[in-house]
Amino acid sequence: MVVLLGFAAVCCAVPAGNAISAYVALKTGAQDDGGIAEGGSAADIPPRMLSAYKKAVQQVGKHVPKCQGMRWPILAGIAKVESNHAVGRTISAGGDIRPKIYGVLLNGSGAGGNTTVFPDTDNGKWDGTSTWERAVGPFQFLPSTWEGVWKDAGGDKVADPHNADDAALGAAKYLCGNGRDLTKRSQLKAAILQYNHSNEYVANVLGWIDQYTAAAKGPDLKSLSGKVRTVIEAALSQRGVPYSWGGGNANGKSTGICCSPSGKSGASINGFDCSGLTTYAYAKVGISLPRVASAQAGVGQRIPASLGTLALKPGDLVFYATAPGRDQTIYHVGIYVGSGQMVNAARPGTVVRLDAVSAMSGYAGGARLL
Repeated sequence: MVVLLGFAAVCCAVPAGNAISAYVALKTGAQDDGGIAEGGSAADIPPRMLSAYKKAVQQVGKHVPKCQGMRWPILAGIAKVESNHAVGRTISAGGDIRPKIYGVLLNGSGAGGNTTVFPDTDNGKWDGTSTWERAVGPFQFLPSTWEGVWKDAGGDKVADPHNADDAALGAAKYLCGNGRDLTKRSQLKAAILQYNHSNEYVANVLGWIDQYTAAAKGPDLKSLSGKVRTVIEAALSQRGVPYSWGGGNANGKSTGICCSPSGKSGASINGFDCSGLTTYAYAKVGISLPRVASAQAGVGQRIPASLGTLALKPGDLVFYATAPGRDQTIYHVGIYVGSGQMVNAARPGTVVRLDAVSAMSGYAGGARLL
């Protein structure tokens, strides 16, 4: 416990779960150490992939006219879990992804959690092997599934699951079914469950969808004025600045220290950690905050977690703890901007960004300083 509190004394984030099903576990392995795989905003998505998601939303109505509510965050949530948006690959202007993304060989060997045998159906056309099946592309379609949903999104008369545009449109068509209303949470869950029959998978994808939805909306500051707006604008002005463990102060970003619980050092990174960002933003209105998240919870009017997140108002500090109710276990802080969003310096490997309040675990209430 002493060691855990020592880490919390700076400002850290417990890594979010990143479940990847047996069908889609990539040969390269899933990222689990923070890094870009833990992102939650459009800034974490390669621009060419984001373009593919938006293009698919525009086109899917031609193929499934009765589908309602298809949005790019839905496709982004699926692709995040399936392939981390093909991060690390080269994506051509036409959408072709190289090297191609292949899942594990589904031969029942147990590798990558694969315990079910899937005989080959495409003679290696899409998955490069004629022995067994393996999932392909950024949306990790089985070849047999792809043959039932494929659509040419680029006009080259070829529907390729290794092409970002084609794959995104195929995924949109598959999730829409015969005409789902994806604005309804129950039907959205059913669509994701159809994609992968795992409740854990559904929860994971929904979490990413919610984060991307919050990031896509952005905060509306028109109704805010005075010090609240100054604080929020100061925090938002730092979007895109790297996370640095121990970085940031009242004067702005700075190099951090070593090391986070996952061993990440901020000593060579000029940026902010969570409490460094809040310290900077509130300094703009003359409020001096303690440097660490747990101590910041003792400033201003405390908002109990029992009141729920609806009790938060723009400008409030938002806290997260390993044991909510015990402020000494607070490990993270953000700045609430309204509509369920906060400005967040989440963890090593990410950047300052907008996130859903639900993006972090262990909600521990807030504090009102203004």
